[in-house]
Amino acid sequence: MSQAFTAFENLKEYVNAQILGQSDLVNKLMTAILADGHLLVEGAPGLAKTKAVKAIAEAIEGSFQRIQFTPDLLPADLTGTEIYRPQEGSFAFQEGPLFHNLVLADEINRAPAKVQAALLEAMGERQITVGKTSYQLADLFLVMATQNPIEQEGTYPLPEAQLDRFLLHVLIDYPNAESELEILRLVRQEAKSGFAKPDTHLTQSLLFDARQEVLNLHMAEPLEEYIVQLVMASRNPAAYDQKLAECIRFGASPRATIALDRCARAYAWLQGKDYVSPEDIQALAHDVLRHRILVSFEAEAEGITSDMLIDQILELVAIP
Repeated sequence: MSQAFTAFENLKEYVNAQILGQSDLVNKLMTAILADGHLLVEGAPGLAKTKAVKAIAEAIEGSFQRIQFTPDLLPADLTGTEIYRPQEGSFAFQEGPLFHNLVLADEINRAPAKVQAALLEAMGERQITVGKTSYQLADLFLVMATQNPIEQEGTYPLPEAQLDRFLLHVLIDYPNAESELEILRLVRQEAKSGFAKPDTHLTQSLLFDARQEVLNLHMAEPLEEYIVQLVMASRNPAAYDQKLAECIRFGASPRATIALDRCARAYAWLQGKDYVSPEDIQALAHDVLRHRILVSFEAEAEGITSDMLIDQILELVAIP
């Protein structure tokens, strides 16, 4: 195994030791980092969403910034602003929190539209524009956002254009009883001896090496076509099933095709494989597509979710 793979194995081991009962979330976080994309994590309060992101940030070389999103947040609170310096008689740009490598956007849906627009440019174009000047962000730049599905008062639903910028939309649930008991013991131990710190940091050099290995992973041409057909089935569902066509208002964009390819490669690489299988694609299909497929109003009224529609698509599209 390569040095980069060993470093990611150590990172996974450290984070799993800090975040018990959420191994799927940890895998998806690692996948997003490898695939160079932004991550949206949704789950009820208290499920260690924020702690998981902070644990990964502590173990990766680079700067980390947490932003607590609130209704009174302004775009300049993210991007930075021009500060007037009277002694020099000129303006100087003071960088905001988006100029860090890893950014945790906590409860992202509590910020208004103008703030979402500022974040959209940073996520989509890796740059920030203030006035007439654009500033490039670092090569390593990841937004890991959280939102919870309850307490919808005072929230602003994320626009579809911004949702599409997220590589993955991960849903997490409560841990089982066995994991809950381990969490109880871990918290008690941390209260006695303090929080554990990672022994080593994953360097940015090794992270970029790992990304290159992921891109070089073998994917057979029929699997590339399989990815395209999954996305096309969301856009032209009538070719597969009329009922499915009635349930989908809009299908996934080309970003979904790119995301599914990158994520399947990263997921396979994390398993120690040197090739991508159909199971790797299917394992990430829901997280890649659930926020990109819009359910029709009639289907929503019947309680049909995008996850149900993705299940149907996976059944209808032939596996190569």
